[in-house]
Amino acid sequence: MTSPSSTPRPPDTRRLVGIPSDERFAGLSAEALELVREGGRHLTMSRVDEAERALKSALALAPDHPEALRLMATVEHKRGRLPEAIALLKRANARQPDDPLVLHHLGASLMQAGQLPVALPMLRRACELAPDLGSAWMNLGTALDMAGLYEESEAAFLRAVQCDPKYVPAHIAHGNSLRAIGRVNQAVEEYRRALALNPDSVGAWAALTDFKTIKFTPEDLAELARLRSHPQRSARDRAILGFALGKGLEDQQRYAEALAMFHEANAGWRSLSPNWDRDGFTGFVDRIMDAFASPPTGAPDKTLGKEIIFVVSLPRSGSTLTEQILSAHSQVEGAGERHELPIVLEEESRRRGSEFPAWVAEATPEDWERLGRRYLELTARWRQRKPRSTDKALTNWLYIGAAHAMLPGARFVNGRRDALETALSIYKHLFFLPVPFAYDFEEIGIAWRQYDRLMCFWHAHYPGSVYDHVHEELIANPETQVRRLLDFCGLSFERACLRAHENPRSVATASAAQVRQPLRGDTAKAHLYGDLLAPLRRSLDL
Repeated sequence: MTSPSSTPRPPDTRRLVGIPSDERFAGLSAEALELVREGGRHLTMSRVDEAERALKSALALAPDHPEALRLMATVEHKRGRLPEAIALLKRANARQPDDPLVLHHLGASLMQAGQLPVALPMLRRACELAPDLGSAWMNLGTALDMAGLYEESEAAFLRAVQCDPKYVPAHIAHGNSLRAIGRVNQAVEEYRRALALNPDSVGAWAALTDFKTIKFTPEDLAELARLRSHPQRSARDRAILGFALGKGLEDQQRYAEALAMFHEANAGWRSLSPNWDRDGFTGFVDRIMDAFASPPTGAPDKTLGKEIIFVVSLPRSGSTLTEQILSAHSQVEGAGERHELPIVLEEESRRRGSEFPAWVAEATPEDWERLGRRYLELTARWRQRKPRSTDKALTNWLYIGAAHAMLPGARFVNGRRDALETALSIYKHLFFLPVPFAYDFEEIGIAWRQYDRLMCFWHAHYPGSVYDHVHEELIANPETQVRRLLDFCGLSFERACLRAHENPRSVATASAAQVRQPLRGDTAKAHLYGDLLAPLRRSLDL
């Protein structure tokens, strides 16, 4: 279960509106003052229509007043009109540049709009000007987390907790950041603090469920069942709690009940998600195979991309562990799940007015080199400390042909795990980022077969370019497999790579706690379910 706070999310403006202090009203006439105050009161009670009417009247009298503009921006935000909110806040900021509430709201809105480099300094400045404003620290932590600055985000979330010790989301966010930087026990304690403050916190239970390394107690199971049975529980929360209950039942070795609960949870989550276009997905793989049946002549510089190691796999196949091993090396920075490769290909598709891979046959070696250099430019920040970096986005396996043409010097490591173990692990895991095939045995089987088919294709058409790093072989013989992995990547052997669990780097994926432990041979679970998994085996053609 990838925790919601590890992904981009709307800014937290919980404490942003309030009833402003008197100095915020300076320069308003008596009539405008009353209208702004009225608008603020309506906003604190979530009466958006009434607030909008009052604030429009106030702005008619005082069109450039920063407080009226800020509150109207809150109205626009609540209406889902983010560009309009940002425009109002920019006007307010121009009139009153060092107003911490304006800076906070503007920074949070820009962060939500994807303008992180602009948002970060505004949020930092808001926290400097208002060091007791917990919501500003909360949003700064979120922005730092999105930027991959996990040590700094942990400190920001800690300040948010200190500003408001009873604010449960701050405890959860702080726990997530602690987990990312490897302070796993403290993260669990923080989630438990959140539950002590609010036993009904679905977010805290979701975060705890991500820890495959801890077991839920019978008391936890009873509490989860109580929460899930509440008649007013939303379908979304019921599904989240269902995944937690499934994990807890498995922890208690009640496998038939656990699988039944996972069935319910997946059905519930799937009902809230767009249907997966299985035929469209299979057709996309077909088109990729057609486009790269004759590998294109790639970038002329065959060393281009020698800095990059692509880790490719389906979810729950050990890719985080593979990256942890590689990033324990003195020459490799673990960059995590990057999105630059599909971004570069999408940019080219827009430029050509043709979807990938339809334009592959038209691309020249110079085109591929241009795309490769664009990728290296976008990912350069990950090679500031070390000369090489990884990229383990879950869709990378689809783009090996394009990445090879763009970056002939790159390495491709395919993380493989037993098909049934991978499929079961996918089914038991709640993905907050879309993995649309994850909620149904048959569809997981289709996704696996397409992945396996395409990986066989890459091996056949790009012999020697892709290395299969097999999870079960790694567990059975760690040193031999780590040496082979490093040798394929052109790296000298370093013993630190055998102690990947000691690697101090930050890890933002759901496997963050697991990769902090020494290699374990007891992670296989499929055999415990026996014949209950017969439909899943059939979907995988096993």
